Amino acid sequence: MYPEYLKKFISLSLQEDIGSSDITSELTVGSDLRCSAEITAKEDCIVAGMPFVGLVFSMLDSSIRVEQIIQEGSAASSGDLIAAISGNARAVLSGERLALNILQRLCGVATLTSMFAKAVASTSVKVTDTRKTTPGMRYMEKYAVRIGGGYNHRAGLYDGLLIKDNHIKVCGSITKAVSACKKASHLIKIEVEVTTLDELKEAVSAGADVIMLDNMSINDMRTAVQYVRKKSNSILIEASGNIALENINSIASTGVDLISSGSLTHSAKAADISMNIKIKQ
Repeated sequence: MYPEYLKKFISLSLQEDIGSSDITSELTVGSDLRCSAEITAKEDCIVAGMPFVGLVFSMLDSSIRVEQIIQEGSAASSGDLIAAISGNARAVLSGERLALNILQRLCGVATLTSMFAKAVASTSVKVTDTRKTTPGMRYMEKYAVRIGGGYNHRAGLYDGLLIKDNHIKVCGSITKAVSACKKASHLIKIEVEVTTLDELKEAVSAGADVIMLDNMSINDMRTAVQYVRKKSNSILIEASGNIALENINSIASTGVDLISSGSLTHSAKAADISMNIKIKQ
């Protein structure tokens, strides 16, 4: 079951690429010709996104068969066969680029996420994504984060209360913003972004359920964690801002519960993956 907006996104993406018709395939390939093809990794990566590859081809021709060889979340080495495809040759050729664009992107996200997750595997810290995703691809990119061993932060503005610096400026203070959110719902956790220890103390006093330490130094994060833990064991502490493979383990050692990084999605390098027609029938 896919959300309707995802189906519309793929439909629009196909329309963007094919337009009125795939003129090259129509002129060079017979309408009834069938083919088989192989999707192959050209570098080491974590496989993620094959369900969406299947969705692309099914929207072009429901009779196209996609057989996944390397399962989601498993590692593929350069030269490994990821999947085999068979069906109408024109439809396979028309869907090739979009299918590969999605697969390369999601494998890249899953691979980078896996590296971050492994860097803190010896701790209890969870690595999460953010809303810094490719427009239209959030559902798929957040899926790839999970496949890579990470966790999802809120899906959008509609399913999580996160009071950021600009909300605080407009509302007047952290206390006022938290109070306003508490009046609206007692069921949704309230998260507050802080950049200083003074803001942290105000957020704790105001009754925040989750506190995001944004761009704090390692020393300030340690101090922040110690302060929060003396006040409450139930408040979740999240570190965010300038998270990298080089410093994520040091950040985890401060005692935070979550580390969120936009780079999982906005800076992941697309994996090198190809599709080659193998047999014409």
